[in-house]
Amino acid sequence: MADLDVPPQVPQSKTRDLDKLLLRHGNLVDPGFFPGPDLRDDIRDYVRILVVGAGGLGCELLKDLALSGFRNLDVIDMDRIEVTNLNRQFLFRLEDVGKPKAEVAAKRVMERVSGVEIVPHFSRIEDKEIEFYSDFNIIALGLDSIEARKYINGVACGFLEYNEDDTPKRETIKPMVDGGTEGFKGHARVILPGVTPCFECTIYLFPPQVKFPLCTLAETPRNAAHCIEYAHLIQWEAVHHGKTFDPDEPEHMKWVYDEAIRRAELFGIPGVTYSLTQGVVKNIIPAIASTNAIISAACALETLKIVSACSKTLVNYLTYNGGEGLYTEVTKFERDTDCLVCGPGILIELDTSVTLSKFIEMLEDHPKLLLSKASVKHGENTLYMQAPPVLEEFHRPKLSKPLYDLMGRVQKDTIHVFGTALKNNEKESCSTKVRVVFKGADGVADMDTAIGA
Repeated sequence: MADLDVPPQVPQSKTRDLDKLLLRHGNLVDPGFFPGPDLRDDIRDYVRILVVGAGGLGCELLKDLALSGFRNLDVIDMDRIEVTNLNRQFLFRLEDVGKPKAEVAAKRVMERVSGVEIVPHFSRIEDKEIEFYSDFNIIALGLDSIEARKYINGVACGFLEYNEDDTPKRETIKPMVDGGTEGFKGHARVILPGVTPCFECTIYLFPPQVKFPLCTLAETPRNAAHCIEYAHLIQWEAVHHGKTFDPDEPEHMKWVYDEAIRRAELFGIPGVTYSLTQGVVKNIIPAIASTNAIISAACALETLKIVSACSKTLVNYLTYNGGEGLYTEVTKFERDTDCLVCGPGILIELDTSVTLSKFIEMLEDHPKLLLSKASVKHGENTLYMQAPPVLEEFHRPKLSKPLYDLMGRVQKDTIHVFGTALKNNEKESCSTKVRVVFKGADGVADMDTAIGA
């Protein structure tokens, strides 16, 4: 039998699926979409993405983004790998227990996806300079903490600038893609500060944290969570006398666990474990690997849509529920035009003689701010930093100088302030914008705007 001519096998391109989105037009593309190889190459070479969190959702995000054509990624996480992470955080192995999540996750993805460069950051998000976040085109959030989301939201909104007519300057918008999961439920959302609702605009979507009456904790505990909270809220203060409890310090968590065990044994209550102690104290939400994978896929797709305009972005909140069957819904939430975080900022009128020190005191007394230990920044210039001590000492001489002079003697401008504020009887890190107008400066008439108004 004569040999049949078999056509040679054409190797499949690694980017064949991505090319279907980026190399051709479609009916749902954004008006700014320009398909072609240059677009794909620009995403690969120039776009930088920051993934915040390297847990269950963060691991999926890193993998999905790397496989979606993004080659310049950073990941930041302050936690170390624990045995309890291994059932759903697929990038980690038993031998990785005790190692930083960010470093191991970056290493594993780079081993699997050729050409991708991932820079890990083993640190708290608050420990990074604000300029660190300005280097990224998009920030993708894979967090299980409301406080961490609020902080990143404040940082991203801090880059936002407004025109004279209070419309946002598009070049200052720092997009965020936020994902979250809880069991078989999850959400994905697109946040374009100044255009779509920011995290603070829709903070009401998150239920308040469960709190137990102190009398129940002290006198009639009925479950393991009551024993843990008794050790955390009552015993810690009684034994340590004012020493601040740090939920991220293993020795502190171990102490609470041991005390909770004793309390549970006293009342015959079963179920106190170290992982449950962490969950109660840190308000950790349970996660399921399949839900993480679904929400991560949605977030990665929205990230690609934002940078390429290959399709219109999500408007603006996707809800997923896989508990009974499958249910998804997209809801369009509206911005709070008076939002202190993503809005134009709080208007404060000052005399040109007000010093930087006096201005910082005013921030603490202002009823809408109540901002203590404030650091102040004007444009690219840092006017004052509360920490670390070496920077505080460097900026300290400016405290006695008029803010008007430090801002370049402009008639009015926006400054960014960062500090801690008391909300719901708890101190939280926050940032906001303040629109400063100087009375008596050329071209500015008195506005009769009281500082506390």
